[in-house]
Amino acid sequence: QVQLVESGGGSVQAGGSLTLSCAASSSSVSPNFMAFFRQTPEKGREGVAAYYGIGSSAPRTYYADSAKGRFTIRHDIDKNTAYLQMNNLKPEDTAMYYCAASTRYPDTWYEDRNYAYWGQGTQVTVST
Repeated sequence: QVQLVESGGGSVQAGGSLTLSCAASSSSVSPNFMAFFRQTPEKGREGVAAYYGIGSSAPRTYYADSAKGRFTIRHDIDKNTAYLQMNNLKPEDTAMYYCAASTRYPDTWYEDRNYAYWGQGTQVTVST
């Protein structure tokens, strides 16, 4: 089992920045893949960014089109924590954000069915 604890959500004005953190802990396994999703009643759950290859010398990152150029996902292996740096936030970024993790290779990074472990969620609200 992997436990994920998220933090860093909040309310900001458009153009502002937030950094979400997702700390992973486990007594038996370590996830190799982590991602951030967001959910709204209108759009449902959608993938925002993913980090493949935790601990690898050549990790890969993936981003939704809406996140490219504004969001950055990274991972600190010493802290076993993933981060989502979000800049130039827009009102349409308002959502509940979840981190997710997998010990198996996700065929598609943006599909939530590929991740077995989930954080509790943190709200991000962007006002005009």
